[in-house]
Amino acid sequence: MRRDELEHIIRAACDVAGDDAVYVFGSQAILGRFPEAPEFLRQSVEADVAPRSKVEMTDKIDGSLGEMSQFHQTHKIYAHGLSIEAAKVPKGWRKRVVRLRSEGTRGMTGLCLEPHDLAASKLAAFREKDTDFVRVLLTERMIDAKVLISRIQALDVPEEQRQRMVSWVLLTASPPKA
Repeated sequence: MRRDELEHIIRAACDVAGDDAVYVFGSQAILGRFPEAPEFLRQSVEADVAPRSKVEMTDKIDGSLGEMSQFHQTHKIYAHGLSIEAAKVPKGWRKRVVRLRSEGTRGMTGLCLEPHDLAASKLAAFREKDTDFVRVLLTERMIDAKVLISRIQALDVPEEQRQRMVSWVLLTASPPKA
């Protein structure tokens, strides 16, 4: 997905929801801070979004702009309308969102997860595609391992899971020397 495509989704989702802002919390939230993110991070054609105020419109976004919708068929991208509660995010994340508001959003705002919060959320899921995503963020120095660990500490997850994530970050951020 390109930044202009995310702006289109933000604009369309706000229009459908009758809201002036949506949270963007899937992988494509990275485009809020890094419009020219590496192509690997922009592979998805889907943006996870939730209306900021009109939460009852989440299903309408999914129906109007979601997978297999006319919007998807026309633009080859789609919005996955989800409740923000569907994501595991660190405490305090709302204060750190990256605001994406531009000519491309026509005055609407995408409240994109800050990259460290996004990485912590991805690691909470811990699927291969999520760890690959975070690995690129770390190796490209788009996020800092120490900040990521502090965000992992702010996740509401079992301690065993938290320790697994922290260990993974420590191993990934400082690979063994040859």
